[in-house]
Amino acid sequence: MTTATTDIQPEPSQPTQKLSVLEGPVDPPLVDLTLGELLELQTYQHGNQECLVIPWTGARWTYNELNQQSSSLSQALLDMGIGVGDRVAIMAGNCEQYAAVFFAVAKIGAILVILNNTYTPTEAMYGLKFSDSKILFTTPRIGRLDQTQLLQQLENKKTSPKVVMLRGDESGKYQTYDELVSAGRRQNHQRLYRAMSKVLPHQVVNLQFTSGTTGLPKAAMLTHHNLVNNSRFIGDRMRLTSVDVLCCPPPLFHCFGLVLGLLAIVTHGGKIVYPAEVFDIQATLQAISDEKCTAVHGVPAMFDSLFQAKWPENFNCDDLRTGIIAGAPVPRYLMELLVNRFGMTEFTSSYGLTEASPTCFNAFTDDSIDKRLTTVGTLMPHAKAKIVDRDGNIVPLGSRGELCIGGYQLQAGYWNNSEKTSETMMRDASGVLWLHTGDEAVFDEDGYCSITGRFKDIIIRGGENIYPLEIEERLMAHPNISRAIVVGLKNKHYGEVVGAFVELADGHQKPTFEELRDWCRKRLGGHKSPAHVFWLGHDDVPATVPLTGSGKVRKFEMAKLGDELLRKQANTSKL
Repeated sequence: MTTATTDIQPEPSQPTQKLSVLEGPVDPPLVDLTLGELLELQTYQHGNQECLVIPWTGARWTYNELNQQSSSLSQALLDMGIGVGDRVAIMAGNCEQYAAVFFAVAKIGAILVILNNTYTPTEAMYGLKFSDSKILFTTPRIGRLDQTQLLQQLENKKTSPKVVMLRGDESGKYQTYDELVSAGRRQNHQRLYRAMSKVLPHQVVNLQFTSGTTGLPKAAMLTHHNLVNNSRFIGDRMRLTSVDVLCCPPPLFHCFGLVLGLLAIVTHGGKIVYPAEVFDIQATLQAISDEKCTAVHGVPAMFDSLFQAKWPENFNCDDLRTGIIAGAPVPRYLMELLVNRFGMTEFTSSYGLTEASPTCFNAFTDDSIDKRLTTVGTLMPHAKAKIVDRDGNIVPLGSRGELCIGGYQLQAGYWNNSEKTSETMMRDASGVLWLHTGDEAVFDEDGYCSITGRFKDIIIRGGENIYPLEIEERLMAHPNISRAIVVGLKNKHYGEVVGAFVELADGHQKPTFEELRDWCRKRLGGHKSPAHVFWLGHDDVPATVPLTGSGKVRKFEMAKLGDELLRKQANTSKL
């Protein structure tokens, strides 16, 4: 008996859809070093080489000097009763003492509480109380900011931290940095070496206050392991070596100035120059020229100011080749100026956030100009990244969603804020811990990341998602507009509509509302055209824009302002 057989042809398989998930390179390997061990190691290798140059104070410290100053200060802190896990705060401008305090606190396992030097007395007092800091290193003035009110408030509080003046105090009321270093230098450092030997790489070393755009700032707990490795990888992407000289105008209170600046240089044995206490255009230009800098860091607004300024006589930037521009979207004209006027053919774009220590993506120096303009580069070593929708599902490659970061570089959490920590850091079904950045992004086929806005800034108009950044870019392309901030404004019919705050370019006339609407509609859908336009500095609209400490626009405040302006207009029209 035979049976008939029928060939059943399998259905053609569907191509597997690629998802927005990335893993960074595994080389170079992670290292297990504390910050104290890092400085000792680099001092051994580069001891007599200049490490830290501060033109405004005249300081020119070698690696030996930085190591000796920080060790003497560490000894003094031990003598003052500071131990493992104790908080020591600093609120100051860029100066050599800041770097010494940073390493001194790290060497003994204490935690440095880094306060934004633009904080009001109320904000500073909040940070000190919240962290329970035992010592505050500061100065009588920070740039044009007088610290008198803060110092008086500290004197009036019985439980306030002890104030130590880094420099510039003529009152004689406070202990000074120089006195502590002098006292520590006289001590036998055996106790210090014992303390250093007990510090572990995964201990928290910094409380870095976030410059969040909503609510009170949170304090990210960053470890030695976070900072040492992140700064190594940053320097590698820039191809830094021991002959490089980095001009760093960004502040040391920010990860840009501290990790991408100081630590990226120390891990590569180079030299860093902080031109001024706070950002100063002429001092920065002079430093680039005088110190023969090979690299310069800055946010777009800083670079824009440098290019608009009159350059010093005999200015020379022939040695410049690289640097990082980050912190905000970078317009094409600025990229072209970096290459054509500064000769920074190897500049790199970057993306990071405080909670990730900070850099997550960074371009390579030999990426195409277009890649460095339109993306923030590729994922850093030993990092993970994914993009998710509002339900937490990973989106297809090429789709927008919220950027999430995983890997060695994640903060240990927010200091004394388990609720916010659990809201921001979540484990997936596989147990992998992810940091939800709140930023909206998209990945391309080659693993390059483009930041397209704030995930929570998305405007939902009648059920359609609208992305503010593309509207801002279109408005900024208008010759009469020098600045554009786009937010969602409340609307009974649509839920939200597009509102734009714009700044008139010098020497130009205001275009009409209709002209701006048509300008947007030439490139964007009609629903993306602003329903309301407010001119900064005109018609009861403030000229100033609320910013975070790191220069980001507080968009939720701008949206509230827009809603209030519309209410006033509606009430006036009823009269």
